[in-house]
Amino acid sequence: MARRRTPHRVLLNLALDTALAAFALPVALVLADAPFPGWAWWLGALPGAVAALLAAGFAVRMPQQYWRYAGLPDLLAVAVAAVGGAALFWGGLLLLSAEHPANPAFPVLHALALTALLGLPRVAARIHHARRGPDTGEEPQSVLLVGAGDGADLFIRALAGERPAGYRVLGILSMRSRQSGRRIRGHPILGTVDEVDGVLERMRDEGRLPALLVLTTRHVQGLALQRLVDAADRHGIPVRRAPSVTSLDPAAQRRADLLEEGGTPRLQLREVGIEELLDRPQVPLDREGMARLVQGRRVLVTGAGGTIGGELARQVAALGPGSLTLLDHGEFVLYEIDLELRETHPAVPRRAVLADVRDESRIRRLFEEIRPELVFHAAAYKHVPMVENDPAEGLLTNAYGTRVVADAARAVGTGTMVFISTDKAVNPTSVMGASKRLAEMYCQALDVQARAGAGTMRCVTVRFGNVLGSTGSVVPLFRRQLERGGPLTVTHPDMRRYFMTVREAVGLVLQASVVGAEDRADQPPELREGGIFVLDMGDPVKIVDLARRMIRLSGLRPEKDVEIRFTGLRPGEKLYEELFHGQEPPRPTAFPGLLVAKPRTADPALVGRAIDEIAATCRAGNAAAALAQLGRLVPEFAPEDKAESRATQQ
Repeated sequence: MARRRTPHRVLLNLALDTALAAFALPVALVLADAPFPGWAWWLGALPGAVAALLAAGFAVRMPQQYWRYAGLPDLLAVAVAAVGGAALFWGGLLLLSAEHPANPAFPVLHALALTALLGLPRVAARIHHARRGPDTGEEPQSVLLVGAGDGADLFIRALAGERPAGYRVLGILSMRSRQSGRRIRGHPILGTVDEVDGVLERMRDEGRLPALLVLTTRHVQGLALQRLVDAADRHGIPVRRAPSVTSLDPAAQRRADLLEEGGTPRLQLREVGIEELLDRPQVPLDREGMARLVQGRRVLVTGAGGTIGGELARQVAALGPGSLTLLDHGEFVLYEIDLELRETHPAVPRRAVLADVRDESRIRRLFEEIRPELVFHAAAYKHVPMVENDPAEGLLTNAYGTRVVADAARAVGTGTMVFISTDKAVNPTSVMGASKRLAEMYCQALDVQARAGAGTMRCVTVRFGNVLGSTGSVVPLFRRQLERGGPLTVTHPDMRRYFMTVREAVGLVLQASVVGAEDRADQPPELREGGIFVLDMGDPVKIVDLARRMIRLSGLRPEKDVEIRFTGLRPGEKLYEELFHGQEPPRPTAFPGLLVAKPRTADPALVGRAIDEIAATCRAGNAAAALAQLGRLVPEFAPEDKAESRATQQ
C-alpha cells in the first residue's frame, strides 16, 4: 500500500524543488554582483547546486511536505535545507578548487535566494488553499470572541481550516485592559469583558453588530458570565462556547467534537450551560484532611447510582480508598457508575451491590461482610410530588432506611457515617422533607451519644438545597421542554430555590465529613451537641428567572419564541426553601462554604422506636396513621393538611 501511495506527489515536489534550486543559482550571482562566469561554468555547477539542495532537503524530509498545509515547521525545514544546500555547494567548490564567485558573501546570498524561492510557492499554495472553498452562497456568521489568549488564537487557526468558513471574526474582548488595542492574527482587541456593553454599542452604531459572542476562555464564569450574557441579551446576541483548547488544535481538528456528519472539519460551538452561570468561586478545601479520612479505608456509598451518590463515589475513588462498595437499588444506574469507575479508577478495589436500604437483614449481612470504616448514606426518595403520592414508601426509605444503615454501621464498628439531608427538612410541608427531618433527628441523637462516650461512631449530617442537573430537578426538565419547543412549566412566579453544582456540593460534603469525624481545634462547639452542617448555598434563585435564562442561552426569546406557563404549586411544595429552622441559629465554621446549625436533639432509643412504629404502620398500609405519628415527632409538619389535600384531590 505504501509503495502505491508514494511516488507522484513526492516526484512532483522533487521536480519543482529541482527547478527552483536551478533558478536560485543565477539569482544568487546577480545578488552577489558577480560577473557571469559563463554558460560552461553554470552548466557544470548546476548539477552540484541541485544535488546539494536535494541532499539537505532529504535530511529534513522536504519532498514529503504538503504545500497546501505548509506551516511554520515546514518553512523552518525549507530554511534549514536552503542553508545546508548553499553550504554543501560552496564547500564542494572549495574542495574541488573549482572556479567560484569572488564575493565572499555569495554562500549567504545563495542560501537567501534558495529560502525565498522555495518558501514563497509554499506560502502561496497555503494562502490559495485557505481562500479556496465551495461557494455555498451563505455568508459566514460574524462573531466577537471573548478571551484574548491561546483559546482565541487556536479558534482563529481552526477557523482558517474550514471550507468554507462558517464564522467571521470581527474582534476580540480581553480579560485584561493592557491587551486592548493589540491584535491576534490580524484581529483587533476591542476592549475588555467588563466593557462589553460599550463595545457592542459602538459596533451597533457602526452597523457591524456580531451575530454571536463566542467564549474562547474558561475564565468567564458565574457572576461575570451572567453580566456578559445579560449585555449580549440586551442586543439580541446569543452567547456560545468554543470547543476545548485541545479540540481546537489544528493537529486534532478531525476529532469527533469538531466534525460534522460527512467528515468535513467544522467548528462546533455549544450552548452555555445554566450551571456555568450559577457557578461560584471555588472555596478552598482541606484536601489533606479528605485524604486522611478516605485513604486506605473501606468506604461504602449508598444511593451510589444517584446524582449525589455517584459524585461522592467519583471523588472518594480519586482519594484512594482501600476498597469502595457501591450500593443502590437501581440496577442500571449502579451498572453505569460501576463501569465509569472501572474505566477512570481501575486500581481502586471496587464492588457493586444491588440492595435495598430498607431490607434490614440484607444490610446487616452486607455490613458484617464488608465492615466499612466510612459510610456515605445518600440513598433516598427526593422527588416531593412522588413521595406525596406514596408517603409510606418515602417514610420507609428515607427514615427507616436511614435507621437500618446507621444501626448496621454502628454494629460493625464503622468510624464515621455521613448522612445526606436536604433543605426541605426545615419546617417541612412535604412528607419527603418531614421524613428526612426524622432521619436527621436519629443521626443527630446517635452523634451526641457517641461524643458523650456511649458509642464510637460519629454521625455527620449535611444539609443542602437543590443540585443543578440532578435526576428529577428542574434544569433537565427545562432542557427537555426546550427541545420540544416549549412551553417551559413553572409552578409559581415567586417560587425560589437554592442551587449548587454537584461537584461543589460533594466537595463540601467531604469537607464537612473531615470536620465532623475528627476532634479538631477548629471544630464548632455546636457539633458536640449534634449540630448539623449546612452548605452555604448563596442566594436563592427565582425559578422563572432560571427558565428565562435557559431560553436566552438557547438563542431564543422568552414569551416570544418560547412560552413560560405557570401551573400552580404541587402538593407539598413551598414557595421558599429554608436552610435553618428558627430554633437552629446558624454558626460559621473555619471553612468557607460550611455553616453549622445548633441542634434540636432527642434520645436515640425513643426516636428509633418511633421510626420502627412508623415503618410497621406503613407496611400495614395505613399511611394516614403513619403521617399522624410523623406529625407528633416533627411538630412543624402538619399531616392533617395532607389528609385534607388528598381528600380534595379525590
